[in-house]
Amino acid sequence: MSRIQTVRKSGPAIERRSIDFVPHSERHGKPFGQFTLWFGANMQITAIVTGALAVIFGSDAFWGIIGLFVGNILGGAVMALHAAQGPKLGMPQMISSRAQFGVLGAVIPLVLVIVMYLGFAATGAVLAGQAVEQIIPTGNPAFGVIVFGVLTVIVATMGYKYIHMLGRISTIVGIIGFTYLAIQLFIKHDVGAVMNVGSFAFPTFLLAISLSAGWQLTYGPYVADYSRYLPATTPARKTFLACFSGSVLGSQWSMTLGALFAAIPMAAGHEFLDGQVAFVGELAGGGAVAVLMYIVVVVGKLTVNTLNAYGGYMTILTSVSAFTRQLRFAPWVRFAYVIGFIAVSVIIAIAASDDFVSNFKNFVLLLLMVFIPWSSINLVDFYFSSKEKVDVPALYDPKGRYGAWNVPALLTYVLGVIVQIPFLAQHMYTGPITPLLGGADISWIVGLVITALVYYPVAKRFNHPPAEMIYPADGDISPDPVTVR
Repeated sequence: MSRIQTVRKSGPAIERRSIDFVPHSERHGKPFGQFTLWFGANMQITAIVTGALAVIFGSDAFWGIIGLFVGNILGGAVMALHAAQGPKLGMPQMISSRAQFGVLGAVIPLVLVIVMYLGFAATGAVLAGQAVEQIIPTGNPAFGVIVFGVLTVIVATMGYKYIHMLGRISTIVGIIGFTYLAIQLFIKHDVGAVMNVGSFAFPTFLLAISLSAGWQLTYGPYVADYSRYLPATTPARKTFLACFSGSVLGSQWSMTLGALFAAIPMAAGHEFLDGQVAFVGELAGGGAVAVLMYIVVVVGKLTVNTLNAYGGYMTILTSVSAFTRQLRFAPWVRFAYVIGFIAVSVIIAIAASDDFVSNFKNFVLLLLMVFIPWSSINLVDFYFSSKEKVDVPALYDPKGRYGAWNVPALLTYVLGVIVQIPFLAQHMYTGPITPLLGGADISWIVGLVITALVYYPVAKRFNHPPAEMIYPADGDISPDPVTVR
């Protein structure tokens, strides 16, 4: 008989949990909270830049927006499948990777996840820092980046409850601000002229798909971190739909604006490439209204940057705990790790703010290459091999069911990265097959499909999932597990 309890309390003001299992008595919230979190996290300036990249690198506005929509749908579906694992497992996303790679083996993709968090935190800090500098002019670009870093530390340290609260605020602020920008865009510019259907170019269309799909897929390694407090009885379908709709709608709205911003010819003032934040201020009309739009930019970036800092902190702890076996960490540990993480991202942001757009495009596509195999393995194992049944206590024990290293899974992961190389189309390297496709980058599709096809028989042969879901007794990782049928 199940010992799962559904509770209605909102949880402690300051989060106490970190990488440990969330007991059923502490579960709370509704799936709609996932919608507002991911909608708000995507109503932000970096998503606008991502949409602009589709046009900047060759697509016309119409086909670029269509391609971005296709990519958001495809990537958003994969991202939401990861999110749906949260209520079932009650733990951070990357801890669950131990079921595929082993307790120690999971550290390998974890290192890449940490790099991803740092990269997105740094690139986000560049744009948010510009907005802070517009609000409080100092003549020193580093000032805005540092102020933004301090705000991120505060929210990320307070934890889960406040992150979701910020998501709700960002949703409201984003809808108001981005609606105003859209109205100004249509009033001041001939949007219809740039939306004329031009000639279809498959390579640039596929680039638009890859940009938005990559945007969504890079949420995969931490999306379940923000659904893990939902009651275990929450239907997976509701969690999936809430995350999927929130992320896809928010990102498509932002990316559509970005594609139009990049396509609009400016007779005077800033082109979008000249300065993304300054462009937004000028479009808003300058003055006090522009300041309000800069605040919208800061709030949106703060939401997603907090996700990066919080996820980065837990990913680092997950890596450390694989070797130390420590399961719980005091609140001051979170504070120390978050400060260290944000300090590094701020240093990167200050040092790498030049040539931002080009670097960001290459960064997103590179991440797509290394996270596609991880995502494919995680989803195939959870939904098709293990059939949503996990031995939670064993995820914390190198001598348990999942062992320390799952070599077949790790080799499959490496294969999933290698098979993409001939199909890459990046600034640093172009694969030999890419020119035959007109320059289109289909590496992520190849990686997703090949990894899944190889991993499924490997998992059936070498993995030994439990017959039923096994939770820790009373929420503690102990030798007395609870089997839930």
